[in-house]
Order: sequence, then structure tokens, then C-alpha cells
Amino acid sequence: MNKGACIVVGAGPGLGLAVAKRFGKEGYPVALLGRRVEPLEEHVKDLREAGIHARAFSADASDPGSLIHGMEKAETALGAPEVLIYNAAALRKTGSIIEERFEELVGDFKVNVAGALVAAQQAYPAMTHRRRGTILLTGGSLAIDPMPLFASLAIGKAGIRNLALSLAKELEPQGIHVATVTIAGFIKPGTKFDPDLIADEYWRLHAQPVGTWNHELVYQ
Repeated sequence: MNKGACIVVGAGPGLGLAVAKRFGKEGYPVALLGRRVEPLEEHVKDLREAGIHARAFSADASDPGSLIHGMEKAETALGAPEVLIYNAAALRKTGSIIEERFEELVGDFKVNVAGALVAAQQAYPAMTHRRRGTILLTGGSLAIDPMPLFASLAIGKAGIRNLALSLAKELEPQGIHVATVTIAGFIKPGTKFDPDLIADEYWRLHAQPVGTWNHELVYQ
């Protein structure tokens, strides 16, 4: 079967790019989405040098209109999505959760959780039509063991975990595999948490045969 596009929302230079490269090497055309398209174009050059068909598109995960528009442009250019990777996150030190401002917490939540739902809603129709698709959401151990210094992100990771498990229950009967990768450590090249090693786990989740799907992978 012809492969649909792999859309990576939050395609930064670490894990996002590593996942894009991993799926691109398997023959998927790759769309990189982020707030600023200029650095994404540099990643596209690297991917193309590796023989991967890739394009970059501007999309702000905190703005549903911007995110939908970016995904629509990606679908027009590369075809209907078969894989959605949501890797966007608001990485901000909160200092003290009891002193956290309402507006900042809500702003972070838009990126950390609500944007993932918007992206899934946008990818869902094409996946349903083809009766296959994979949605993978980047999580973290802060969902289970929060740190006050990163309280807002911890709330977001708890939300993304719950969202992934909720979507999995609803979409699995339609042939759509939804899972979260709970990363229990700090991503750093040359360590156990090297982005390329973690990207391999995203691929393994996607490649699982129907009937053997995991909905959470804890990478530790």
C-alpha cells in the first residue's frame, strides 16, 4: 500500500528531527511543523541529503487555526497523513506552582495538550477513511512524578498521557493506533536517552501488528 505522510508537530533539532528521520528512512514523506519555518528548512536540507522527501510548514501549536492551516498545507503537498507525531511542548520553569499565573498555565496547556487534540482531530478523517493510521504523543515521567520547578509541564504531560489513552480507546476500533511515549529522563545525544534511540521506539510502536498494540511505552 502507498504510504501516507508522516507529520511531525514540534520538529525541533532533538527528538522531533530524530523521529522524522527514522520514519523518513522507512519511505514516509515527512512534514515538519513548527512556529518558525526558517530553522525547519535547515532540517529539511539534512533530511533531503539523507534521501528523505521532506517539507517544512509553519504552525503554532497554541493556535488551532494556525495548526490546522499548517496540517492542511502539509496534506496538500505530501498526501493524507498516515502517521502523526505530536512532540510540541512548552518547556518553562514555573518556580512555584502556588504562585503560577492562570494565563501562563492556560497558555502552556494549549501547547502541551490542546494542540495535540487539534492535530489528532485534523489527521483522524484521512486515517479513518484508509482504516489505518498511527498517532504518537510525546509524554514524560513528570506525568507520574511531577517536579514543582516544572509544574506546568508536569500538568501537561499528565494531560497528554490521559489524552493518548482516551484516544486509543475510541480510535482503535477504526484501525488507528494511538500511543504515548513516556520518556523517563532528559534527552541528550550520546546517552541512553539519545534522540535516535528514542526515535527507534516510536518506529517500533508504529510497526506493531494489529492486535498487539501498546498504548504506552515507558522509555527509561
